[in-house]
This record gives sequence, structure tokens and C-alpha cells, in this order.
Amino acid sequence: MKTILKLFLLISINTQIYAQQSDPKAIAIAKEVMQQMGGEEQWNNTHFIQWDFGKRTLYWDKWTGDVRVEAPNDALVILVNINTMKGKAYQNGTLVQDKQQTKKLLKKGKNWWINDSYWLTMPWKLLDPGVTLTYLRTDTLPNGAQADVLQMTFENVGVTPNNKYEIFVDQQEKLVKQWAFFKNYQDTKPKFSKPWDNYQKLGKVWLSFNRSDFGPKNVVVKDTFDAQLFTNL
Repeated sequence: MKTILKLFLLISINTQIYAQQSDPKAIAIAKEVMQQMGGEEQWNNTHFIQWDFGKRTLYWDKWTGDVRVEAPNDALVILVNINTMKGKAYQNGTLVQDKQQTKKLLKKGKNWWINDSYWLTMPWKLLDPGVTLTYLRTDTLPNGAQADVLQMTFENVGVTPNNKYEIFVDQQEKLVKQWAFFKNYQDTKPKFSKPWDNYQKLGKVWLSFNRSDFGPKNVVVKDTFDAQLFTNL
């Protein structure tokens, strides 16, 4: 399980490794989505992403795994490397000295990053190790467009492997335009269904942000940035 979790957290995606249960049609659609968003090579070459999610602001060096999470509601700034789990945390502007408390906060920061980055980058993770894609049906989006619906499930990966998603891919635009979240695989009705809209080109890739109904905001993609973001308050 540790090996699978490590693969889940790799900075770049490897679309050569698919869950054996994924069906060819679903895989083909996922590849079209990634290509439409700029392609795997350009995504792997993307270096730095910054975005707001709810009350948090996150900074992510994709190449090193360094992450900064600013959570003003919790008076927290967490600096953590999601691969090594090394880092430090500040509470109310003061460095947390207690080792056990620091460890807990670094884990919290990583879990926040897993959740918040998934809301931003999910289409790039359709073919991640541990993911199973199944083609379900053709459905209609709220704007009347036709969509291919993929079921996305997980095996021993991430912090909530029992989740299930339905991913709606516009048949003409080849982009994810909606997703439905099921807390448990056995659930027949989603906990929520949200749009993926307002795609914009950032750097050399396309991302859906500033969505009409909840999601990441104020996304920035850059090649150059201040590395002290990940070392200093």
C-alpha cells in the first residue's frame, strides 16, 4: 500500500500505467481530455501552481513536491514536502516547536493539498495508478450538450479510497464539464454534482477555475517563483 500511495503522490503523471480493470473506451476518452488540455508533456513541464480553495491559499512546486498552505481561519501556515513529509508549521505567526504537533500539522497540510489540488487537477489524474475508469453511458449536460460519462474508482490509493466519481466529458469539446461525487462506492445518488467550467490557458495547459459553483479560484501558473515561499514564513 505504501508503494501505491507513493505513486499517487508523484509529481508527474505516467499514463503508461493503467488499472487492469479500466476499459479501453474510457481510457481513450481520458487521453483525449488530457490532449485537449495541453498534453501530458506540457503538464509534466508545468513547474509552479498557486490557487485559492475556500479560505485557503496553496502554493505548489510540482517538480520538488514542496507545498505551502496558508489557512488564515486556522491561523496556520504549513510548509511541507508531500513526498518526504519534512517541513515546518507556524501557528499565529510562531514556529511550532513540539515535534508531535508539527507532525500532525504537516499531515494536515498534505491532506489539504490532496483535496484542494484534486479539485483543480482531477482531469490530469484520470489515468493515475490505482484508478479504475469505466464507461457508463451518454448523458446530457445542463447546457444541452451530450457527454460521455466515466465512472472513476480507486484501489488502495489516496486518503479516501472508497469514494466514487462520475466524470462528464463533453463529446464535442473533449473537456470535463461536470463531476458527481459519491462518498461510498455503493451509493446510488451523489453527495453533490458540480460544474467544471471557465477553462483558461495558464502557461501551456488549460485548467478549469473561477468556476460558477464552488471550486478553485485565482489560479496562477508560472515557471519562475520565489523559492523562499517554501522555507520562510
